[in-house]
Amino acid sequence: MKKIICTVCVRGGSKGVPGKNIRPMLGVPLLHHTLRQAVASGVFNAIAVSSDSPEILDCASQIPGVIPLRRPDELATDTAGKVPAIRHAMLEAEKAAGFTCDIEVDLDVTSPLRSPEDIRNAVAMLEEKGAPNLLTAMHSRRSPYFNLLEKDAEGEFRTAKRLPGGVFRRQDAPQCYDMNASIYVWRREVLMADTTLYHPGTALYIMPEERSWDIDSEMDWAVVELLMKRQQEKASA
Repeated sequence: MKKIICTVCVRGGSKGVPGKNIRPMLGVPLLHHTLRQAVASGVFNAIAVSSDSPEILDCASQIPGVIPLRRPDELATDTAGKVPAIRHAMLEAEKAAGFTCDIEVDLDVTSPLRSPEDIRNAVAMLEEKGAPNLLTAMHSRRSPYFNLLEKDAEGEFRTAKRLPGGVFRRQDAPQCYDMNASIYVWRREVLMADTTLYHPGTALYIMPEERSWDIDSEMDWAVVELLMKRQQEKASA
């Protein structure tokens, strides 16, 4: 049986939505929604939260079994990369749990609309495809071939990508995807070898838009809170 570790990497000092990571959403700290999903998925041998914030680590410790990990200052700056922080969290979680994992899963606290089933399915897809790693995404609402614009070298606005003859209907454009920053899955050896998100054979697990919102602003918070309330009402109906 393969060993699977879950990490949740959470910096303090959010600028777009101050204190969002432990701010109550529907009466529960935002962080707890993700931790509860991790527990409910039933796939993890250990769950750890990595943060530079004592308040966030205290909040994480309220969930039984969660391992709080102090993130080094050099991995908690505005310029620090995401993957090195995840790698550090995995290694520290392994030390605390007393085993070496086969698969590492990182869940983003600002994408709390995922379901435990999404987590299970993402891990299963990695295994089924024999992929080195997996990212989650949704179908893009904007197409770089049709209605996503950029300014060219002459200062003119054009579609970001162009095909010979152009694209006049969105349905005729190549399918594009938005990463939803929800679930990241790696085979341990791949995560240890490279800090990139993209490898030959990287798998993509597609989630619906209603479970793909990422909180970067107060408007995002309001939308996610509304969608989460609808989720809970549907589940209890």
